[in-house]
Amino acid sequence: MDKVYASATEALAGIVKDGQMIAVGGFGLCGIPEALIAALRDSGVKDLTCVSNNAGVDGFGLGQLLNTRQVRKMIASYVGENKEFERQYLSGELELEFTPQGTLAEKLRAGGAGIPAFFTRTGVGTIVADGKEIREFDGQQYVMERSLVPDVSLVKAHIADRSGNLVFRKTARNFNPNVAMAGKFTVVEVEEIVETGSLDPDQIHLPGIYVQRIVLNATPEKRIEQRTTRPA
Repeated sequence: MDKVYASATEALAGIVKDGQMIAVGGFGLCGIPEALIAALRDSGVKDLTCVSNNAGVDGFGLGQLLNTRQVRKMIASYVGENKEFERQYLSGELELEFTPQGTLAEKLRAGGAGIPAFFTRTGVGTIVADGKEIREFDGQQYVMERSLVPDVSLVKAHIADRSGNLVFRKTARNFNPNVAMAGKFTVVEVEEIVETGSLDPDQIHLPGIYVQRIVLNATPEKRIEQRTTRPA
């Protein structure tokens, strides 16, 4: 099956709606689906719950959706690079479900694996555990976390074949595989598309069964979040 669409706008057509939970891959600005985020912004959908490690930076990445007030709630583990995020949260305009980074990754992985919930020691005795079931195993307390199954997942990979088999590049292979697996409907942005059968099966990081649509973005900006250099 050929899953390639001509543009990011076409790839999102008919699947994104108001009020959805949308998961977005990436870590900071590394490995984010830039074209799909821009197309999501331009679609005008609103009241979104966004699941992502963070919310990008002001004016880039998911920060674009904050500027346009399309996000109602963030489920994230780090929010320190975005002043608009801070402003909206402190003013009560934006809901936030703070989630430890490893727990967030496992909530997505478990969702993709069909596991509805799991127990972890992370967060026990903190506000992370407020309102959640606590159970003791082998003398240790664990908090129960529900898995995440987003309505739509937006993912960045390096290479895809036309059937959706994916290869990620270096540290861009961060949250992206788990996000792809968890989504009820997954759209992937890639820098290169090859013919089905041309990828070595041993080199495929994620099989195409998890991917419904693909879009090519051969020249992403790949903005650097922070750059520190020593004096010349």
